[in-house]
Amino acid sequence: MGQFMARKRWWVLGAWLIALIALGIPASGLQNVYRDVFSVPGTNSQSATDLLNKRFPTQQQPSASVVVSVSSGSITSADHEAAVTALLAKIKAQPGVQTVSDPFGPFPRVSANGKIAVSNIVYSGTLASMPKDAFKSLEQAAKTTDAAGVDVQYGGAVVDIQNSGSGNDFSELIGIIAAIMILLFLFGSVLAAFLPIGVALFGVSTATVSLMLLATQTTIGTVAPILGSMIGLGVGIDYSLLVLSRYLQNRDEGMDHIPGIGHAVGTAGAASLFAGCCVAMALCGLAIAGIPYVAVLGFSAGLFVVIMVLASLTLLPALLGFGGRRIAAHHRNVEQAEDVGGMWYTFAHAVANRAGVFVVISVLILAVLAAPILDLKLGFTDDGDAPVATTQRKAYDLITQGFGEGANSPLLVAIGVPTPTAANAAGSVAAVEKLAAALGKAPDVAEVTPPIPGPDKNAAIVLVTPKQAPNAASTQTLVRNLRKTVIPQATAGTVLEGQVFVGGQTASLIDVTDRVQGRLLECIGIVVLGAFLLLMIVFRSVLVPIKAAVMNLLSIGAAYGVIVAVFQWGWGRELIGVHQPIPIVAFIPLMMFAILFGLSMDYEVFLLSRIREEYLRLGDSREAVAVGVAKTARVITAAAGIMIAVFLGFVISPNPTVKMMGVGMAAAVFIDATVVRLLLVPAVMRYLGDAAWWLPKWLDRILPHLDLEGAPVVPAAATPAAAFQVAGTDAPAPQVSAKVDSDAMSSTTH
Repeated sequence: MGQFMARKRWWVLGAWLIALIALGIPASGLQNVYRDVFSVPGTNSQSATDLLNKRFPTQQQPSASVVVSVSSGSITSADHEAAVTALLAKIKAQPGVQTVSDPFGPFPRVSANGKIAVSNIVYSGTLASMPKDAFKSLEQAAKTTDAAGVDVQYGGAVVDIQNSGSGNDFSELIGIIAAIMILLFLFGSVLAAFLPIGVALFGVSTATVSLMLLATQTTIGTVAPILGSMIGLGVGIDYSLLVLSRYLQNRDEGMDHIPGIGHAVGTAGAASLFAGCCVAMALCGLAIAGIPYVAVLGFSAGLFVVIMVLASLTLLPALLGFGGRRIAAHHRNVEQAEDVGGMWYTFAHAVANRAGVFVVISVLILAVLAAPILDLKLGFTDDGDAPVATTQRKAYDLITQGFGEGANSPLLVAIGVPTPTAANAAGSVAAVEKLAAALGKAPDVAEVTPPIPGPDKNAAIVLVTPKQAPNAASTQTLVRNLRKTVIPQATAGTVLEGQVFVGGQTASLIDVTDRVQGRLLECIGIVVLGAFLLLMIVFRSVLVPIKAAVMNLLSIGAAYGVIVAVFQWGWGRELIGVHQPIPIVAFIPLMMFAILFGLSMDYEVFLLSRIREEYLRLGDSREAVAVGVAKTARVITAAAGIMIAVFLGFVISPNPTVKMMGVGMAAAVFIDATVVRLLLVPAVMRYLGDAAWWLPKWLDRILPHLDLEGAPVVPAAATPAAAFQVAGTDAPAPQVSAKVDSDAMSSTTH
């Protein structure tokens, strides 16, 4: 396949360009296609959403809040009120705006001290159909109030979505610059440094426009394109780097240009394909959580991974067909002096010789890093966790100051009322009023609005304002108390029994948190089992997959501990733009597990496939580990460095969720590529010895065969059969194919 792509390079390049153009043209005019909908099927909040969509759809339309304040005087003074009224009139005239509430009208929203007022804007249609410059229009309208001494800030879903991209422009650039520097140092060639990056950028662009088109047909969260770019750049550069490194090694060993490309794709490319399958499988495993928002994030990230694998197997060999000879003639041999006697070879033997010590050291390091996980508190972030300079945060703080923290996200109690008739009208009204009174008396409730009837009088809503912040523990307790006690008692024996649900953003996020906590272990178990089976098929071993799964779980646990220490405990949070402790977003551990388990498998596959190749060649398990580590250490370290730089680049995002993902994944990759891959793996493999490659004969017969070495591996010349029997063990000799391709023999030092 690799040779075919290199020979047909013009056709391959043309196909990729046509695909990008064909997808990019219709995607170029799309705006605001991503939106956050935290639906959780089978939950109380989802029942509220379904009821309102059917009977009271205007309550589900996009909205924003206008928060006006004055530093001196009162917002209700004649000049200030006139300025606010003029502002709201301008907003009402903007495209897409359906209604604008009057904060000075019959239902005023003015703070007790008279300095803050709030107006609610409702847009027609959906978030996807809104004008792309709605937020910019709001900002423009606010400029007219400066002369009157009125400060204007904006919050709400519309602002969160249309203002979510600010500050992300340089995230990818930081990772790319770091990758260029690492690759220049690794290869000593400008062309070799830019080739993996070019392939990754091309793949990310293709995946991005594909995701935009998909977002017009289904609901995809606003984090999806950021997360996809983060993962896509990381794995795209890594996969291309490993294939390029193997190609250059082949050329250094005497292979011709086209066969060298083919062998690189057949070995490192095959490992990339398998590693990509592990990542995609783990990401798709998020669907087990039963949360569409999280599942779609997994599928979206999986799309980027799949396209990156395709690019490394097709576009990269085609580009190598154009410039591979030039790169091979002007590059630094990354494996020079690393086969036998080099630094990494010596290091691997030193670890093996003191395996017990390094196992203890590694486990202690991982245990210390993972310790904060015992204090893990799942929750969700809101505008109160946004950077202090953003308009959402300023609006949140003003509402808190004027009306209390709970006013930032009131609970929405959806009431299904029987179709009104002359016979039941009075009973329905009385039942709704009784319910509203009971809601107002519940603990931790600050305020309850009068019931608001739907257009057909067959539904109503009551807004319940908690005393505390949306993500406070007392607010979560309030939601559960309303559902389990207050509402059932107030509606028992009435026409509303079983027809009242607590919804809204806060209630939905609480349901997401509960669902994640209930499904996390199940999701982890299924993904680990799937990875175990894949590794067992590829490496023909039982112990190697078990070792890989345990080590990956250890590194992920350490990463969890890091994000708890940074975001919950506040260690160094100011360095990344987080100014107060925040809870760990409920779906972050689930997302991180899926992504990191897959990415950890990347390095596991690249290292173990090389160790297995050397074991089949040498027949000595300890020597195979040393040579395998030596031949992959520089490339894996460079690949990990690139991945870390890409992930840390996204820490500058103003979105706390993206910051958590960036910090957590960068920490996990660093831990995995250092403590696990360089210390724990060689030490454990030393103890396992030949038993690492043991597989029962009956299992070997029924498992399918996948070969990541590409061509049959020939044992070292003049190695007697007895050499495969390691002293002190009864392990069988490794099975080496007797049929060897003559071309492979003539073009490889094996």
